[in-house]
Amino acid sequence: MRRVARLMAVGAIVALVAAACSSKGTTGGGGSPSGNKTKVGMVYDLVGRGDKSFNDAAYSGLLRASQQLPITYKELTPDSKGTNREALMRLLATQGYPFIVGNGFLFADTVNKLAKEFPKVDFAVTDGSAAAAPNVVNMDFAENEGSYLAGVASALKTKTNHIGFIGGVDTSLIHKFDKGYAAGAKSVKPNIKIDVKYISAPPDFSGFNNPAKGHEIALAMYQSGADIVYAAAGGSGTGMFQAASEFSAKGKKVWGIGVDSDQYQTVPQYKDFVLTSMIKHVEVAIFNTIKAFVDKSFKSGTSVFDLKAGGVGLSYSGGFINDIKSQIDAAAQKITSGQITVPCGGAGC
Repeated sequence: MRRVARLMAVGAIVALVAAACSSKGTTGGGGSPSGNKTKVGMVYDLVGRGDKSFNDAAYSGLLRASQQLPITYKELTPDSKGTNREALMRLLATQGYPFIVGNGFLFADTVNKLAKEFPKVDFAVTDGSAAAAPNVVNMDFAENEGSYLAGVASALKTKTNHIGFIGGVDTSLIHKFDKGYAAGAKSVKPNIKIDVKYISAPPDFSGFNNPAKGHEIALAMYQSGADIVYAAAGGSGTGMFQAASEFSAKGKKVWGIGVDSDQYQTVPQYKDFVLTSMIKHVEVAIFNTIKAFVDKSFKSGTSVFDLKAGGVGLSYSGGFINDIKSQIDAAAQKITSGQITVPCGGAGC
């Protein structure tokens, strides 16, 4: 029996190592000698770094933390279907990382499980809805509020009174973008036409990493008369910008609206077609949460990064919406003052 137990233990270790080896991973840190640093683990969601959006924003916060705080970090990316999320987080926990971040709502179930198994490890979930536990914090965002402003901008800028929305995966989280965008557009033009299309639905989460499908859907929307399309679709959003570029080359200028990061900066090859981006300051949430852990002021529960807290907003890169900034600011002020309550229809509402 002891021999069997030893073999099982070896098998478990091999499985964890294989999970890590089959995933992209890097380590880093700055400043002080590594022996004086706090170890921070980060597991990205699908695509990982290089998505020009959500994961890249998380890395920005992690990198800032490594430059300004006494930490060293390891970052890992799951396989293409995300089947080894739990194995990667478990690997970090067993390697002695006292603080681990799961970047994306799909980590909630994994964190619920591992938080019980590793009570001395603190966990954080971006866009999270993990169960309340003394060693878990959820970093939530008011995407509906930022998307409301994107809708206001679209309604003010459209020349066809016809716009579109592409969701990566038909989930409650992406509904927050969808509902907020529609509410903002209709606050300006009640009769505006809005096309809505989701790339995939659970359990298929490939919609966050399918630029070809994003391109196909966006092109169909432009062809049907929409002149502005907003994509809350992770890596699939680059396909929308490609479609905007191709369609505009035929003579009729159309626009895309980016998400999470300032995509005027992250997809420079299409910057002339990025009207604005709904920025979700994931980097701020990641940095602040890591800092709280390092400072020993970490508090479990849910931290909400809304418009009032500067957690969401619009980018003005390129200057394409500078002429309507006063109207956007007025809408933002009504939201932060409570005069406008933006519909949500999603997780955390």
